[in-house]
Amino acid sequence: MKCNWCDQIAAKEIMDSVFWELPSGLRAIEIKATPTICCEACSMVYQQDEIVEEIEDQLMLIKSDELPTSITYRELMEIPKLLKKNYFRF
Repeated sequence: MKCNWCDQIAAKEIMDSVFWELPSGLRAIEIKATPTICCEACSMVYQQDEIVEEIEDQLMLIKSDELPTSITYRELMEIPKLLKKNYFRF
C-alpha cells in the first residue's frame, strides 16, 4: 500500500487506538481497534479520510456526551443514529 505522506509502498493497514475530541469539545475519548494506516518507511500512523469522516459523522449523529471514555470503533459505529445524515457536512 502506498503511504499518503512519503509516497513509498511501505504502508499497511492495522487496527490501533485513536483519541477523538467530542463535538461538544468538553472531553475526548479513546476509540480502540480503529482502522489505521502505518508506514514502515516514514513511521507515520494515520487514518484514511473515509474513516475520519465516518467517525466525525457518527459522533455528530449520536448522543456522544453519554459515551464511555473508551470504546471500540465497531461499537461506536453500531450506536443508533438520531438523524439519518450529518446535515452540517456539505
